[in-house]
Amino acid sequence: MRRRRISAVALAAAALVACTGAVSSAAGQATQPAAQPAAKPSPKPTPSATPSPTATQSDGTLQILTYRGYAEYGGVSPKANWVGSFEKETGCRLARVDTVRTAEEMERAVAAAERPYDLISAGPALAGDLITRKLVQPIDSAKVSGYDDLNERFRDMTKVSGKVYGVPFLWGYHEFIYDSARVKGASMSQAFASGRAALRDSPLTIADAALTDATVKDPYELSQEQLDRAMALLKQQKERTYWRKPIDLVKGFATGSLDYAQATPYYRLLLQKAGKPVRTVGAKAATGWLDSWMLGANLPDTTCAYRWLTWMTAADAQRDAAAWVGLAPANDKACKGRAKSICDLYGADDPKKLDRIAFAVRPPGGCRGEDGECTEYAVWGKRWAELAE
Repeated sequence: MRRRRISAVALAAAALVACTGAVSSAAGQATQPAAQPAAKPSPKPTPSATPSPTATQSDGTLQILTYRGYAEYGGVSPKANWVGSFEKETGCRLARVDTVRTAEEMERAVAAAERPYDLISAGPALAGDLITRKLVQPIDSAKVSGYDDLNERFRDMTKVSGKVYGVPFLWGYHEFIYDSARVKGASMSQAFASGRAALRDSPLTIADAALTDATVKDPYELSQEQLDRAMALLKQQKERTYWRKPIDLVKGFATGSLDYAQATPYYRLLLQKAGKPVRTVGAKAATGWLDSWMLGANLPDTTCAYRWLTWMTAADAQRDAAAWVGLAPANDKACKGRAKSICDLYGADDPKKLDRIAFAVRPPGGCRGEDGECTEYAVWGKRWAELAE
């Protein structure tokens, strides 16, 4: 079965993008909301007078890997100069800030790095891998000012064997949307059966297919039989498309090539603001993820790293980042001002809505469910690759 990916062409698509503002992605992330002007490209970190290609924290510098929009030099507002303001107020310097658009690009960047990064903003799958490979170290939360302001459920998600392995930053979830002008009586079964549907090109999408299985209690803790049924559902439709960048969703609906898509609430909002009649397919549950800042292993001095973790924990930084990328902040105090509409969109202050979201564990698999040992994430990756055969 050959997986098709959406073609990014057509004037109609370009017109829609112009209406919604520039868009990009990380793990389903967006850039700035449509109501704000497009930002100028973030300049690269300015090196010191005597830069060193192997600068380490021992000389007050940091090397960071993150998603675009997570560490900016301005754009949303003068106050959104996360990097510049951090350097000015802490005395620490970012010698290197590598940014990526997708989770796949981040995995490649980690693998290609000549030396480990000091800090990485990782999603659940990569976080699990970094912990297993001992590329990150436990975080002393007492050294992170404002840590207790972070939502407790997100703090718990970053713990492994009682140790903290990340500072919660932004989170989101996927829903299925459809073109109400073309589809009547939309359902999850129709979405998976349609050849005019687009799914996120990631093994974690298996969890979304698993949500249709009445025997599944946690879509990230699947028995072998449950995994087999989820894969059978995915294999039924050979004409389905798979996306890696949310911009493809925008263009797909703009050109009329899509009836259904797996997307974040933010992209549904963008399409609706652009006049597209998209609605959400009714479902009892949804899959979500949390991105958190992780501390690299074997650092000679963690002083500046902890200053960065504290900086990115604060409500102001999370508020601007949430408004910039279209994801919800982990710090509930950030749900004011420019981030309020994003928090409302995701239901950040609605415990019942949050209870409907099955967040990916760290790492997916590696558990023991009621029916025996769950399938490992590595197995998910191999089964996902079967869709391309």
